[in-house]
Amino acid sequence: MSELVEHVDEQDRALGVVERGEAERQDWPHRIATTLCRDRAGRILVLRRSETHSRFPGYYDVMVGGAVNVGESYEEAAARELSEELGVRVPVRFMFKFLCREGISPVWFGVHEAVVTEPLIPDRGEIAWQGWLTEAELCEVVDQRLFVPGGRKALCRYLKSDSGPAAEEASSRRSPMSVATAMLSA
Repeated sequence: MSELVEHVDEQDRALGVVERGEAERQDWPHRIATTLCRDRAGRILVLRRSETHSRFPGYYDVMVGGAVNVGESYEEAAARELSEELGVRVPVRFMFKFLCREGISPVWFGVHEAVVTEPLIPDRGEIAWQGWLTEAELCEVVDQRLFVPGGRKALCRYLKSDSGPAAEEASSRRSPMSVATAMLSA
């Protein structure tokens, strides 16, 4: 069964309901809800998509998310995707949205933040690897690995935004054993 999404315009106003694949083939904007996850120490979750993922297989990303279903809000979709992909149910906080033209087709990204305190149970069909990096570590590797283009843009906007009290703590910390080093050798 095909995934139905709302085809939207340049101002994120719904124009109609289409299959996601059709929106991608026709280069029509549609909505994607994403979440950047932090842990208690303020580190950011980085993941590598599985090699069988339908979009950007094997790429790294800082966003967990997916298409916003018809009639669903960005926040509802972000919370649903966290549960489906990471097995966690935590509150999400809306940060910003932007139209991203890099990638498979243009999409409106609704970007959220969540603090994850429970163990992750990643969907291995979606996620091959995950690790927590400080902002400094992430900035060191983001240009050294294949990152999902929209994820790189969202990260840049997120780091420039008011990303909460955890951001200050995270930018001043370094983990004893660099996850970035492990990531680069993976």
